[in-house]
Amino acid sequence: MRKLSMNRDWIATARTLNEALPYLQRYKGATVVVKFGGNAMGDDEAMASFARDIVLMRMVGVNPVVVHGGGPMINDMLKKLGVESEWVGGKRVTDAATVEVVEMVLSGPVNARIVAAINQEGGRAVGLSGKDANLMVCEPTDAKLGFVGTPVEVDPFVIRRLMESETIPVIAPIGVGREGESYNINGDTAAGAIAAALKADRLLLMTDVQGVKGPDGNFVTELTSSTIKDWTADGTIAGGMIPKTETALKALEGGCRAVVILDGRVPNAALLELYTEQGPGSIIRLG
Repeated sequence: MRKLSMNRDWIATARTLNEALPYLQRYKGATVVVKFGGNAMGDDEAMASFARDIVLMRMVGVNPVVVHGGGPMINDMLKKLGVESEWVGGKRVTDAATVEVVEMVLSGPVNARIVAAINQEGGRAVGLSGKDANLMVCEPTDAKLGFVGTPVEVDPFVIRRLMESETIPVIAPIGVGREGESYNINGDTAAGAIAAALKADRLLLMTDVQGVKGPDGNFVTELTSSTIKDWTADGTIAGGMIPKTETALKALEGGCRAVVILDGRVPNAALLELYTEQGPGSIIRLG
């Protein structure tokens, strides 16, 4: 019985690998920007699984670029340090004291943990922030929010050099201002700006929801940019999905070929999206 069960497992594995072949060929040499965040960042097993996925992508010829968030870790550190936060319109005001903590957390332990996880799985990853080599030059998003920035210039030179050496960049969403000041960038926004600058084949926005839902409330697997605009105007797309779809539109308009909003809670979500016929996310293209 055990032998028969094992044989069936082997057959299923062989079939899966065989079906993945066209997708492995399609994405060989492709640049894929992956926004990593949400609950998976705080779970050791989920972190290790994500790292293995990224290493596998690199080993089969994909050029993965990881951009991460870290909101919960920032909140924990601010609480430990007794730094009080002010809120305007539901958004945190990032004053001088807060941005120091944000940079310390994102460019420090959060970034280092992801880099270590990828290296532990046999990859070669290097951590950096948007300040390194002036990767992301920012201007204030809103004067009321303090040091919250929007990238206005993205220079992917350092990312391209790392990819040429088969090294995986892991990027903290911290930008630099005209006077050298630090800016906190929304992780999705940073990933979208980088995907546009790289003219990436895919931007994968990993989140804690299944994807985009249509007017009937059902999950939608494929959308166009015009549909996104229509559904945003009529209220179908609302709440926290709005900034994600806005990021998708900007990335597409900047030259990224396609954006996928997918559920990062699904095991091996990135691999399923790239290497199976029906991935677990909503793919958005210009149109």
